[in-house]
Amino acid sequence: MKPAAACLALATLLVATPAQAATPTQAPTPSACPPPVVVQPDPAASIPPINSAALQQSIAGLPAADATAAIVRVGGSKGSWKGMTGVADLTTQRKASARVRFRAGSVTKIFTTAVVLQLVAEGMISLDDAVQDHLPGLLPDSYPKVQVGQLLNHTSGLPAPTLPKTFDWVYQTRFKTWTPQEYVALAVQNPIEFRPGTRQHYLNINTFVAGMLVEKVTGRSYEHEVTTRILRPVGMRDSYLPGTSPRIRGPHHKGYQVVPAGFENAIAYGDGHVVDMTATSVTSTWASGDLIATAADLEKFVKALFSGKVVPPAQLEPMFTVPEVMMHDKCGNQPASYTSGMTRLVLPGGIVAYGKTGARYGYAAGVGATRDLSRTLVYSVNSTDAKASGQNQRTLRIALAAFS
Repeated sequence: MKPAAACLALATLLVATPAQAATPTQAPTPSACPPPVVVQPDPAASIPPINSAALQQSIAGLPAADATAAIVRVGGSKGSWKGMTGVADLTTQRKASARVRFRAGSVTKIFTTAVVLQLVAEGMISLDDAVQDHLPGLLPDSYPKVQVGQLLNHTSGLPAPTLPKTFDWVYQTRFKTWTPQEYVALAVQNPIEFRPGTRQHYLNINTFVAGMLVEKVTGRSYEHEVTTRILRPVGMRDSYLPGTSPRIRGPHHKGYQVVPAGFENAIAYGDGHVVDMTATSVTSTWASGDLIATAADLEKFVKALFSGKVVPPAQLEPMFTVPEVMMHDKCGNQPASYTSGMTRLVLPGGIVAYGKTGARYGYAAGVGATRDLSRTLVYSVNSTDAKASGQNQRTLRIALAAFS
């Protein structure tokens, strides 16, 4: 793959997911739509030796304008590398640590998907089942049947809730406790976006409904099921689901968001200002983004998942399968890229990998690996603008350094 194409593919897929669209927008003119990015994998491609210098450079210079700290773990059959830099707290200037907890954001979706696939393996549910049969009354009668599998690979057509898009609103409501029922009820006030199974649109609503499905089928809380089915068996002793608590328990780096001068509680940082977003409710993302984890724990999880130790091999295939549909976006000419729970990536040199990113304000996280586990990657970056669409170049450089 040419370097420019590699960067474009990774920038599209491996950096933090943009803010969720709530309402359709005007279709752009044809000239505004870039041509589809289709990069062919090379079956003969192999993972190169670890490039320690590139990895070190990818996290150099912290704290900086774009991030205050970073943790990176690279592993696999071709060797390993660990790096950490920056500060844990801008006020005290305490040095960063590799052993801290952080908000993993949408990496949580892998866990939600894995639990549903476990239930499929146990015969408690089928990917072809209609969501309406398990959760009657949740979706409007006007909606078509939505299959469980369509939730997992984001082809359901379910809409996002219409919410204010300003950070000021996010900050003022950062301690609000959402219930899953409240979130879904607000979302389904909007019409279904497309006929289920015909397009792909990455939205939190899908894993919200999947989490509710887990609770209905098992009769136990989503948090209990993820903890007892994944966190404990895999040995993720330092990871947990916080429920309604806005705190991060134990050692952690503070997370900051860049804001304009004069913003409430803003502190000076370099040439600008930031606000502390460490304490915040994650009920607004729940089964889509509430996991708190460590880099070491996520590395354990990736290895166990890809090895068939979390989801039985017979049910694992959807996590490595991209549906043959187009993305539901302004242009509609880009092929789908999300599997059930992850993203499929064609990396420099034609190497194929799978992974997931996540972003909460102050925290950008990511996991990825080749299917044979010849290379694994876990990172946590305390980005000062983690939710910015296409702006988190730090995580892009980390990913490129890890796989090329």
